[in-house]
Amino acid sequence: MTDSPARPAPLADPHLVYDPAPGGGPKDVVVLGSTGSIGTQAIDLVLRNPDRFRVTALSANGGRVALLAEQAHRLRVRTVAVAREDVVPALREALAAEYGGAEPLPEILAGPDAATEVAASECHTVLNGITGSIGLAPTLAALEAGRTLALANKESLIVGGPLVTALAKPGQIIPVDSEHAALFQALAAGTRADVRKLVVTASGGPFRGRTRDELAHVTVADALAHPTWAMGPVITVNSATLVNKGLEVIEAHLLYDLPFDRIEVVVHPQSYVHSMVEFTDGSTIAQATPPDMRGPIAIGLGWPERVPDAAPAFDWTKASTWEFFPLDDEAFPSVNLARHVGRLAGTAPAVFNAANEECVAAFLSGALPFNGIMDTVTRVVEEHGTPVTGTSLTVSDVLEAETWARARARELTATTATAEARA
Repeated sequence: MTDSPARPAPLADPHLVYDPAPGGGPKDVVVLGSTGSIGTQAIDLVLRNPDRFRVTALSANGGRVALLAEQAHRLRVRTVAVAREDVVPALREALAAEYGGAEPLPEILAGPDAATEVAASECHTVLNGITGSIGLAPTLAALEAGRTLALANKESLIVGGPLVTALAKPGQIIPVDSEHAALFQALAAGTRADVRKLVVTASGGPFRGRTRDELAHVTVADALAHPTWAMGPVITVNSATLVNKGLEVIEAHLLYDLPFDRIEVVVHPQSYVHSMVEFTDGSTIAQATPPDMRGPIAIGLGWPERVPDAAPAFDWTKASTWEFFPLDDEAFPSVNLARHVGRLAGTAPAVFNAANEECVAAFLSGALPFNGIMDTVTRVVEEHGTPVTGTSLTVSDVLEAETWARARARELTATTATAEARA
């Protein structure tokens, strides 16, 4: 009898520690998307733990130069990167005001490739907190440079799955999404062979319990009224449609190398249990904390060590109720559509994600009804046909597929708006 060949380790494995720069002292960290929600919370964590972490570079889009300059000064970073070249004069002025002329200013990088450049710079860990598929190039750069990647930018894994999996070494990616950080921690309770299924929890968003017909006339204000999390408008709408959960199912498949039929979604309104792992003996291990992203960020930056008091814990002296409900696939078809494009692989997830971004923008501007978001995304996915897959997939293929999907989604949205105006 011969042993069967061992399966390769998944991208994210709590039993493996990828350490590109072993040694004592604080970990050098690069923060991408430093002025966003993930970035600001990460910086708060770093400032509270100077013995553990040291930020060497920051990147941001450039919309909040005063905050970026303040962050750079407080952290004493070497480099500041902005995607918008037009804000460089304002950034220099803001940095000069913060530093006061007594200290040399940090290096400034500007342009669409600036974040990619700092992602490959000398450090231990790159935290990718950029929103959207523009995070793909920095993700690839960090992996190719051999950095540990604390990944909050789910889109880069979704749209560039095969490209990311081809570059990442076992244990090199630590997930920062609350659901995937939860799965990561729960998976530490058993071996890979012990796992029966992954259970991803969803808050259900603001429309939990409503039927498809009841969703036909919801407003933008309704969709942005998330009951649990305070997030940006695009992410909040994605939570309302449950597209975010569909993306997380694809992400779980890529991170943990489990087939889609072993990845389940369950609605949990309280958002206390962030995800669960069911093992073959019938045991289910759940990871639970009050809703707070500083915990997952601490896992991403600190693993395999835990950061004391990174986030609040439960007060078990107070009564609470935790509820779980099955997902309504008719009212929220996004998860099944995501499974479909995930199985197609290649450029299909990029088409799904890009079309959704365009449709969410159209909904937010009043050009598309709520149900029209997924109706339009579904049609774009169907029209895309056979995706580019396999080892032939390139970054250019992904970008081309995204460009086509965005253009087609805009065309369909305009047709829908015209039809409604005539009705």
